[in-house]
Amino acid sequence: MNRRRVGSLSLLAQLSGIYAWKVRPAMLTWGATEDEMKNPYPGAELIPGGTRTATMATTLDAPPSKVWPWLIQMGYGRAGWYSWDHLDNLGRPSAERVHPEWQNVHVGDYTDSQHSWQVAALEPERFLGLRGSHALPSGHWYDPSGPRPRYFTDSLWGFLLEELPNDRTRLVVSGYWAMRPKWPQLFLSFFTLEPAHWIMQTRQFANLERRLTEQKRAESRTTETDNQAQVLGAHG
Repeated sequence: MNRRRVGSLSLLAQLSGIYAWKVRPAMLTWGATEDEMKNPYPGAELIPGGTRTATMATTLDAPPSKVWPWLIQMGYGRAGWYSWDHLDNLGRPSAERVHPEWQNVHVGDYTDSQHSWQVAALEPERFLGLRGSHALPSGHWYDPSGPRPRYFTDSLWGFLLEELPNDRTRLVVSGYWAMRPKWPQLFLSFFTLEPAHWIMQTRQFANLERRLTEQKRAESRTTETDNQAQVLGAHG
C-alpha cells in the first residue's frame, strides 16, 4: 500500500471519527433538551422491537391550536411536508395556508395514495404519529395490523406538541424504528438516514415557523381592519 493510499485512509478515519463523536450527536439531538431526549416518547408500543430514533425540537411562536392544523394536513398530494419540496414532494410546493378540506384525519388514514405514511396515533393538538411499514426489498407497504413480512422496515415519525406560556408551542419530533434483517440498520442510519433526516427536519422546523409567523401577521391585519370598520360604522 503506497503512502498516498495510507494518507487517504488516515484522513477518512479522522473525518469519520469527527462525524461520529462530534457531528452525529449534535444532529441526533438538534434543539432538544436533556429531558426531552431522556423522557419517554409516545408510540413505542406501535413499533414492536423498535429503537428510539433522533430527538429534535424547536419552539414555535404560536399555541398548539395554531400549529396542529399545519401538521395534520401534511402528506404528498396534500400540504406536502414543508421541507425541501424537490426532495420529498416531487417538486410540488408545500401549502402556504391551512386547508379546511385536509383537516378531517383519523387513525388508519394514509397521507398519500402510495401508503408511504399511515396515521397511527392521533391526539388533537397534542400528538401525531405517522407509521411507515414497508416490505423489503420491494418497498411495498404491508398492513401493520397483520404479521410482518420476512424482511421489513417499520418506523414511527412522531410530532409531540407541548403548550408553553405566552401562546407558544414546544414541538418535539422523534420516533421508533425496527428493521429485519437488523444488520443494515446501523449502517443505513449512520451514513444516510440520519443526515437526511436532519437536513429535512431542520428545514421543516424553519418553514413551519415562517408560515406561522405569516399567519399571525395576516390575522392581526384582519383584526385591525375589522376594528377599524367597527369604529367607522359606529360613527357613520
